[in-house]
Amino acid sequence: MEIALISDSHVPSRAQHIPGEFRDRIRRVDHVIHAGDFDSKGAYADTNDLARALTAVHGNMDPDIGLPTTTTVELGGVEFVVTHGTGSPAGWERRVASAVVEHATTDTAVGVAGHTHRVTDTERDGTRLLNPGSVTGAAPAERPTMMTLTVEDGILDVTVHER
Repeated sequence: MEIALISDSHVPSRAQHIPGEFRDRIRRVDHVIHAGDFDSKGAYADTNDLARALTAVHGNMDPDIGLPTTTTVELGGVEFVVTHGTGSPAGWERRVASAVVEHATTDTAVGVAGHTHRVTDTERDGTRLLNPGSVTGAAPAERPTMMTLTVEDGILDVTVHER
């Protein structure tokens, strides 16, 4: 199974659209996880149209579009706990790891969050945390980034894509 991790679109306040090559990649994967900050109902609708299947959460810059602040999804034998990570960048790892502990149903769940616009693949207290950065390169990001994950039988392989 192939999964795209994206976050922090910020369309239209900081960017006009997701770059074409990222849009193509999003269309091809089996599932898309968006960690919040679409920024508009139109950006959410566009992402939902691109994706075969979408799991998404509400970010601190999102209008009310009916998304949860935290959700879980099991894909390819891996449980993902998705949240935005809102708050100071200094406490991002702690907040995301805490969300995983609070919402996960397994000891091996992976935390997915955005907010900082910085690509992150790290571990905190035994929990893997992923942040795909900003899919549009919205400030303070320096360039558009996203991740794709290949997941099979609970094994996770992460690739970072940048433009």
